[in-house]
Amino acid sequence: MDFDWFEYEKRAASSGFNLICGVDEAGRGPLFGSVYAAAVILPKGCEIAGLNDSKKLTEKKREALFDVITDIALSYAIAFATAEEIDRLNILGATFLAMRRAIENLSPPADFALIDGNRIPVDLPVPAEATIKGDAKCASIAAASILAKVSRDRELIELDAEYPDYGFAKHKGYPTKAHYEAIKKHGVLPEHRKSFLKNFGEKR
Repeated sequence: MDFDWFEYEKRAASSGFNLICGVDEAGRGPLFGSVYAAAVILPKGCEIAGLNDSKKLTEKKREALFDVITDIALSYAIAFATAEEIDRLNILGATFLAMRRAIENLSPPADFALIDGNRIPVDLPVPAEATIKGDAKCASIAAASILAKVSRDRELIELDAEYPDYGFAKHKGYPTKAHYEAIKKHGVLPEHRKSFLKNFGEKR
């Protein structure tokens, strides 16, 4: 490893913070389902073999790491904002809502948050720092990315059983050709993000 996975947590700790959570989201791009967020407080200096940005891991590895992270974490919380909330608030607002819910649900609570990306959600209960590409260089954000991604994928697998004609277990609600074809054939579902489909009728 050519960098310190805990550099950002150590920097926050040097400013007097003690319980520092990493926060990341999953599911901003899909046409269907909720956007998820997770917040994770890891023990200082813990080692999690194979930890990485969830997008760089296989589904099997993410599932294995999910169990490791939830077992080792001092505190973690997983939250989401629904498709209806996405349509009402827009995807950025809904993502920030899910992040805020995750942070607020931590027990013990965090006193500082490291947020993946270049923007900080409004009205957070703690001070925060935005960390661009944090899921690839910050341990607690990488852990949060895995919890959010696995949780959302599990929801889509459950919804696939409810709506077997749409292929959600395979494409996870993303805008694939197969997904668009299923919408054309079977219609728009309550969990579809209507704001993401507003131009779909023009393309048919």
